[in-house]
Amino acid sequence: MRGFYGLLTYICVYNLLQFCGHTWVLTNTIARFFTFGKDALADTFYSVGFVMSLCQLLSFLELYHIADGIEEARLLPRFIHVCTRDLIVILLEEMQSKPVVCLLFLLWNILDLLRYPHELLCVLEKPSTAMLWSRYTLWIPLYALSAATEGQSRR
Repeated sequence: MRGFYGLLTYICVYNLLQFCGHTWVLTNTIARFFTFGKDALADTFYSVGFVMSLCQLLSFLELYHIADGIEEARLLPRFIHVCTRDLIVILLEEMQSKPVVCLLFLLWNILDLLRYPHELLCVLEKPSTAMLWSRYTLWIPLYALSAATEGQSRR
């Protein structure tokens, strides 16, 4: 029983840290855009990139969660999801100064702000119907827009 509560605490802390990190990035990205206008687009990565990179590196733990049976999800789609984001955010240095990074960060963080609270509530066995509906309804256009933006950014 002790191991169960330790695992429950770990998953709750993980989801809470991801939620807080993505909230910070989204808030700062929006605040910078309203403060500096178009000038904020070019240096989005340099202002919030450390925290975004940290959140993306932590997301590799999700692959472990799935492989170990802590989380129920398919491994291959999550692997592709995590690796493409990490490739764009962390490894492709020429991407980091492009204005499209601002839009990518906005879309990714909105998606994650829908995902992590939902997963946290599910772990606590208190699922919210409104959260479930918003996550899986808003996910469709946001994910499609995010994929289109990623494709556009590689040009």
